[in-house]
Order: sequence, then structure tokens, then C-alpha cells
Amino acid sequence: MDISLNTVVKWQEKLGNQRDWVWRGWRTRYTFIRPHEHSPQETPMILIHGFGASIGHWRQNLEVLGDCHTVYALDMLGFGASQKAPANYSVQLWVNQVYDFWRVFIRKPVVLVGNSIGSLISLAAAATHPEMVQGVVMMSLPDPSLEQEAIPAFLHPVVAAIKNAIASPLLLKPLFHIVRRPNVLRRWAAIAYANAEAVTDELIDILAGPPQDRGSARAFVALFKATISADFGPSVKEILPHLTIPMLLIWGNQDKFVPPVLAEKFAQYNQNLQVLNLDNVGHCPHDENPEEINQVILDWIDRTLISIQKSNQG
Repeated sequence: MDISLNTVVKWQEKLGNQRDWVWRGWRTRYTFIRPHEHSPQETPMILIHGFGASIGHWRQNLEVLGDCHTVYALDMLGFGASQKAPANYSVQLWVNQVYDFWRVFIRKPVVLVGNSIGSLISLAAAATHPEMVQGVVMMSLPDPSLEQEAIPAFLHPVVAAIKNAIASPLLLKPLFHIVRRPNVLRRWAAIAYANAEAVTDELIDILAGPPQDRGSARAFVALFKATISADFGPSVKEILPHLTIPMLLIWGNQDKFVPPVLAEKFAQYNQNLQVLNLDNVGHCPHDENPEEINQVILDWIDRTLISIQKSNQG
């Protein structure tokens, strides 16, 4: 598939001020947009993408959110323009990346906005570093612990053996060279998105670029092994009851990757969790319906967080 240079330039121009930052010896990419006029009600945001995505996935959100608030977006290690490191990947590793970034560049409480695995990173960051987070917006929140609960205990060793066999580099590297092809990525996107018109050449270009980077096959193997390990990520139901900050959980009713029924289940764990279900939207609401999601996030910050700030000041 031939994607014109104009397409690439068009979406790159929406990403704000991109910079590289060396974290723990690895090169990572981030971007930021600041409002033209400073407001005392401004609330910094950090946008955290999902698995296989990048800051480019926020191209329809950054400028709009950045009109009112300072907005940052990170390419998590192993994804986007960040280094494809052969690291021991886990949700906690990415939480550490977000926290260290916050400590270096921001140093005031932020709203974390995540999609898919980015939602789990946001939730875990709020639990691990409460001084960093004043609110969380999550879209399509996965819970790695649910698989362990669904499988009888006596089958755990069998499942682990099967996963380890599948995770062999002899199988994964040839598989990687297939799944990174634009036509294959387009099929995956068609499953993730409810609206076929949202699966554009621009989106496929964003998804297909990073897997061509040096070290991407090796990182794919490391990432795959990490995601099938029992300690890849925390349990949502263990974290949620202990958080006291405002939280918004957005879920597309046509999400085929993470069941939308989980939203109401998660809401039972914490009264501070507000749930918004959207029709005709799949796994990536911010990209399928950016106009509505941008406004929802801005209104939620204004209604929930700024009102809290005003009451505290009063």
C-alpha cells in the first residue's frame, strides 16, 4: 500500500512539540501542547496510548485538549518512536516511565488519560504515586487478572506451558513479520473499530511505521512474553476500591477486544468511578469519535476537578 508523504505530514503536524527524552538509558519520545493563554484553572494532562499504538493515536485529541490545558503524550517504551528495547516489560515498568517523566517535566498533579493498556497504566500509576494524579480518564480498561480467575487452578500449569511454547522466538519472529504488514494491521483495526470509515490510511500509517524500526522484532518477542506472564499487570478490582480521586471510565458498546460488560462490574468497586457507555464505538473511542470524547473529557475536568479545586479554595 502506497501512502503519500502528504498523509504523513498531515497527521505529524497535529502532534504538537515532539521531543526525545532519555529514560534509564533508553530513548523515548514525548510531545506537548500548551494553551495560548494561561488559566489558573488549567489542569495538566498526560495521554497514554494502548498496546501497539503511539502518540500519533492522539492526533485528533491533542490540539483540542491543548487549547484549554497543557497536554503531554508519551510513546511508551517499546512503542511508537520510543526505543524498541529488549526490556522486562510490565505495567509497572511503564508506570515508572510515566512517573519519572512527571517528576522531571511537570511536578504538579495531573489528569491521566489512557486507552486500553494505557488505562491500566493510568490506574496503576494513580495507586502507586497518588501525589502525581488528581484524576483519571480511562477508555476500555483491561484486567489481566480476570484470565487467572476464569481458568481453574489445576489448569494453570498446563496453560503456562502452552504460553511458554507459543512465546518461543522461533515462532514469534516470523509471526511478527506477518502482523506488521499494513494489510494485516488494517484487518486488526477493522476488528477494533466499530466504524469502518475510521480505519483510514492515516491510521494504518501510524500503526505500521514503528514496527519497521530497528530492534522491533526483538521487542515484539519481549512484549509478547510479558503480556502472557502472570505478573504483567495488577488486578483492577484490587486497585479500584482504594482510590479516592475522581475517575471516568468510557467504553464503546461495540468493543470486541475488552468486554463492555466489565464497565458496570468495575463501577461496583468504587463510587468515585463514573461510567459512560457509547453506542457505535469500539475499542478506541478517542479516535473513532474524537469530537464527543474531547468534549466529554473537557467537561468532566471542568465539572469534577475544577469544582473540587474551587471548593477547597473556598
